[in-house]
Amino acid sequence: MPKLVDVKFPSGCETLPEGFWSAVDVWIKKPHVVNKRLCGVKETQSQDVDRDTLVLLLDPDLPGSGSGSGLSEDVLAFLSPEQTHGQDKPWSYSIRTFIPKVNSYGSNLHKEVVLKDFESQQVTFLPFEEDAEGRVSLKKGNIYQIKLLLQDCGTWTLELHILDPESWFSDGVAYPKPTWLCSDLVPRLQRWATESRSSEFRNTLSLLPVEKYSRIYQELKGKYKALVQVWPEVTDPEKFVYEDVAIATYLLVLWAEERAEKDLDAPQTFVDLGCGNGLLVHILTNEGHSGRGIDVRRRKIWDMYGPQTLLEEKAITPGECFLFPGTDWLIGNHSDELTPWIPVIASRSSYFCRFFVLPCCFFDFCGKYQRRQCQKSQYKEYIDFITEVSKVSGFNTEEDCLRIPSTKRVCLVGKSRNYSQSEETEAEQRRAHYIHSRQNTTGQRSTIRNDDNCCHETTEADGTPGGDWGAGFQPRDRVETVRNCAALPRDFVDGVVLLVANALLGMNVDDSGTWNQGGSLSVGEVAGLLDKETLQVLKNECGGLQTLLKNNHQVFRVEGGQVHIRDWRDRKSSRSDARRKPVAPGALKTRACWFHIHHPQGCPLQAEHCAFAHGHNDLRPSTRPLKKLKNSLLP
Repeated sequence: MPKLVDVKFPSGCETLPEGFWSAVDVWIKKPHVVNKRLCGVKETQSQDVDRDTLVLLLDPDLPGSGSGSGLSEDVLAFLSPEQTHGQDKPWSYSIRTFIPKVNSYGSNLHKEVVLKDFESQQVTFLPFEEDAEGRVSLKKGNIYQIKLLLQDCGTWTLELHILDPESWFSDGVAYPKPTWLCSDLVPRLQRWATESRSSEFRNTLSLLPVEKYSRIYQELKGKYKALVQVWPEVTDPEKFVYEDVAIATYLLVLWAEERAEKDLDAPQTFVDLGCGNGLLVHILTNEGHSGRGIDVRRRKIWDMYGPQTLLEEKAITPGECFLFPGTDWLIGNHSDELTPWIPVIASRSSYFCRFFVLPCCFFDFCGKYQRRQCQKSQYKEYIDFITEVSKVSGFNTEEDCLRIPSTKRVCLVGKSRNYSQSEETEAEQRRAHYIHSRQNTTGQRSTIRNDDNCCHETTEADGTPGGDWGAGFQPRDRVETVRNCAALPRDFVDGVVLLVANALLGMNVDDSGTWNQGGSLSVGEVAGLLDKETLQVLKNECGGLQTLLKNNHQVFRVEGGQVHIRDWRDRKSSRSDARRKPVAPGALKTRACWFHIHHPQGCPLQAEHCAFAHGHNDLRPSTRPLKKLKNSLLP
């Protein structure tokens, strides 16, 4: 039984052995968090088995495991080397089926028998394949085991064993390499076992069939990836295109399951409130669902979609004029100040109207959400608040977690009511009383704006009450106020940059003649260099001083709260630089080099190697071409 690796836990670790089994369960139920080529697994219900029952369970499935030839002794010895157990049923038996992100296996299914031995503190994985006719074959060479051992010295050790390393087969998906198991999986299991933390939220895609989601997501991703190349907004195209593809996939699968459950033929209709860039509306429309999006501010990309994608520029104010009685689903995708209102609007639109909401920024009915306790994270407390709103509005509310590139991934779904249609009058009284108890119609309110899901904080005064039951609510302005330091006077920004850079350069007193890279200061220490008036100006901007420093990427490198002078000779000085795409040739030399002008020793790069202009003669006008929007690239 060859041992490939063993990892020692820190002495005095108090989370073991329970933490070991918590970590193992993550690998069993959610292998995609480590193996990024998997979308997930489908697991059968586990059962406790003894040796004889195990052989009978495997006999009809795996060749060479029946009583005639017997489950090979080396495999049985691998499962239970001590041959004795204090339990009648030493193993917990289950089967998991892998769901790859990209299916290269055709109709073949790749599965694993998972055997947990709680007495020996070990779990064994027996992979096998099943073809379309139901024939199966055991991948004996890929059987492996993860063990937790308590050494004589009192130290816990995590070990990885493989039955037959010489026969191991790897494809990087269902069958990872042994080196990957050693370098990635085992250290991750050790960390999880030490932390032994449980999430506040449910597992991702807990309400959907994962295999169906994976298949449709890959289809839509290929269908709409051309949008990344023509994205006209200032936001990151890859993040926002693929995020909306994932949200659209979730809704399409959710709605398909609903049609099957209720025996419906017609595709569901929808309205996306606060639709932003409108891509979600565009995808859902293209995939056969009739609907529209409404937002207070028009986006550039709306013109790309064509007339079949219905998008309206209109301020939404909760009230009788904004009900949707003929709509099946209301959508709130990062809908900001509308978020708590969406379950209410859905409940009042009709008894059969449902909703999907993905909360982002924290809003109450008429302003920012105020925390009520500190036992939970602010995000969890806000999700619980929207859940409470949904239940009071009359919905049986379900929570799920999406697979999107965002820290705010928890969605709430209201598919049915918790009262009968005949009780609508009483339900409305409960809704009205609850909303009234939380409304505050006077004073100032601070709102968090969302420009295509990119948050900026602003402050507004309350205005005219919104409709007859949205008193105190005020939609955002049509014109978005830019408050990310980009609109500050150029002289003001240049003065702050020069002051901070000189302070950093002055920290290095090396007279060796090498180029002065300066020292480093925390953002708080940098703030101490500035006068009160300057700090007050920066305080009114989103992100304040740190945003200004990061905006001046040419001069500064900000990492871990520390500010450094950037050395352009080191292109891999940070993880963000390593991911940064090459600068387009047309964008070179359109700005002056700060180091050439202000650094005592000039720029560390020769003029021909620097992306910025060394002097007036080196400066050229911006020649960056405008992107031509090609409708032929759109589905």
